Amino acid sequence: MDENILMIYKYGDDVLKLKAEEVKHIDEDIIKLLDKMTATMYSTNNGIGLAAPQVGKSLQMSVIDLTMGAKAEERIVLINPEIIESDGVETGEEGCLSLPGISAQVKRKTRLLLQYFDLAGKEHQREFQGFMARAIQHEIDHLQGVLIIDRVSSLRRQMVKKEIKRLKRDGKWN
Repeated sequence: MDENILMIYKYGDDVLKLKAEEVKHIDEDIIKLLDKMTATMYSTNNGIGLAAPQVGKSLQMSVIDLTMGAKAEERIVLINPEIIESDGVETGEEGCLSLPGISAQVKRKTRLLLQYFDLAGKEHQREFQGFMARAIQHEIDHLQGVLIIDRVSSLRRQMVKKEIKRLKRDGKWN
């Protein structure tokens, strides 16, 4: 296996339930981890975002690229992201690399004002809308220990848990 490709932790792994720690210093180790997270996200063929807890690191950082690597320059690195304000609401289908083969209808805000740091340690305040706003909220959820399964009704959650058991039984939970 490529040393730049990290293991993606799945639903049930404890690290996914934790509130991630703030990144105090952006050093060489953080930059290497973000590069490996990007390579891992691109290696999945369908990932548009990946948060550090998904690769076993309880740190407040994630990478997002809606082009799935087609335009790698559009990748966004979010370090210690915080939603300053948000409005609008829409429900849409979401998948998750930590819940392979599972999708859910999730209610999200349609506009965000986000404060975050980039790889250079520069602070930004930027507005995001539409699908990018949805992806950012999904990744920030990971930093808070929240998965899409936590955002659905208890009935839907039970159905998803049964589906996960079936996928595991059939050897398709990989």
